[in-house]
Amino acid sequence: MAIARSSMSKQLTGNRKAAKKVKKVMGEFKSGTLHAGKDPKGPKKAPIVKDRAQAIAIALSQAGKAKKKGASK
Repeated sequence: MAIARSSMSKQLTGNRKAAKKVKKVMGEFKSGTLHAGKDPKGPKKAPIVKDRAQAIAIALSQAGKAKKKGASK
């Protein structure tokens, strides 16, 4: 089963962006600046994430969005 090179490179680009996003989010969690919510800088600040499982869920969610965005280009 052969995969076309162009689609394969798009998949790799999406995965690279997703991995970068996970690394960024987990770094925010470790430094204590990861917020759970849409607008961490707004008038009602979102609470800071204290649970590792929640941080992983946020990271994977954002990585999925980054992967889809990278794959669409």
